Order: sequence, then structure tokens, then C-alpha cells
Amino acid sequence: MPRMRATKFEFEYRFFVIGGIFFLGFFLYNVDPVPFSVALIRIVAPSVDLDHEGIFWFKGLIAFGALLVFLSALFRTWATAYLRTEIVHDAPLHAEALVADGPYRHVRNPLYFANVPMAVGMGFMASRSGFFFMFLAMIFSMLRLIGREEEELSKTQGESYAAYLRAVPRFWPALTARVPAGGRPARWGQAFAGEMFIWLIGVAELCFAITLSLKISGVVLAGSFVVYFLAVYLVKKGAGQSAPSA
Repeated sequence: MPRMRATKFEFEYRFFVIGGIFFLGFFLYNVDPVPFSVALIRIVAPSVDLDHEGIFWFKGLIAFGALLVFLSALFRTWATAYLRTEIVHDAPLHAEALVADGPYRHVRNPLYFANVPMAVGMGFMASRSGFFFMFLAMIFSMLRLIGREEEELSKTQGESYAAYLRAVPRFWPALTARVPAGGRPARWGQAFAGEMFIWLIGVAELCFAITLSLKISGVVLAGSFVVYFLAVYLVKKGAGQSAPSA
């Protein structure tokens, strides 16, 4: 059976593909208006009055979703600290070097893995069908992106990458490091700047958990997009200025 492999278009526009998954997930409210968190409360505690004490449980589930987004942001920041932001957010596929530090000692694709808890966390704000769509579509899309990256790395890295494939799990992290550290230093400043977008998504969901105001959380979410594009622009501009001339 051939391995799933993203197209060149999918990879270069992966930010918009991921954004499309979330857009379609929330769009499903139009066909399934029942929030996933409400449905979960009805299953776990059917006697709870959703208009009174149920509000507390609803807020708690949304806050738990925000926690998952924060964990995703933390894991992505850890990975970006070793991979560099200008590579993480660049459109072309980079297969020039193999990174085996930080989370890459536990899982081969920490950035793609981290998008799954983010999808689950945001799914607590979606409808029932939206939650499952986000979760399943994210895993499917991430596996396709991984398939393309692994194919390119196998061509450029040879036996060293083959050994890495045998030692480190592909998608679900191992609790203990599977390979020795490569010695690459972490660059935390640029990592937090590059992943601030995800941190602000968590803040937006937490704001909704506290206030139940879509307006407030929407303003924070809109701000996160501004931060994302600004950070990518500044990081790429800095990388271009520091690059040696031909």
C-alpha cells in the first residue's frame, strides 16, 4: 500500500490547509448546531441543568480545550527552538539537514504531532461533527505532510536518516529519548516569536471560557493572525539579511 504523500501545493500552503480544517470544522455548526462540549456534558452528567450549574461545566471544558492548545504551543515552541522559525514557516520543503535534538529525539515530526492536541482543544468550541472533523482531518493532513517530508529526507540524508527512522517514532512521541543529542543549541527567543500565533489562539479560547463572549475571543484571535504574519515577515527578513552574499 503506497504511503500517503502531500502534493507540492498542500505542503507550500500548509498554513492555509490547516486553517481550512478549522474553518470547515466551525462551519459545521450550520448542519449540526449542538456544541460538542454541551453534548459531552449531557453524556457524562445528564442530570446537570445546562442553564445553571451546567454553565460551570461548559466553561471548564472550554478551559480544558485552551489548556490543550497551550500544550500544543509549548511543544511546537520546543521544536521550533531547534529547527528555526524561518524554516518552520517557509513554504518550500527543507531537506538539507537532519535535526536530532530536543523533541526530535522523541518523535520525528513534533510540529505536526502538536497540531493534533490543538485541533482537539479547539474542537471543544466546535459542534459535535465539527470536533470529530477537526480531529480526523488534522491527523489525515499531518500524515500526508509527513509522507512528503520523509520521502525528500530519505533522498538527501541517506543511511543516517534511515537509522533515525528505525530509532524514533514517526508521529506519537516516545517517553524517553531514542537517539543521542546532536548538540544543536536551542534558540528560544525566535521560537516563541514564531509560535506566538498558537499561544494567542489558546488565549482567545481561554477568554471565551471566562467570558463566553465571542466578541472578546474573536478580537484576540484576529490579533493572533496579525502576530503570525508579522512574525513570519520579520523572521524571514532577518534571515535574509544575515545570509551570506553569493
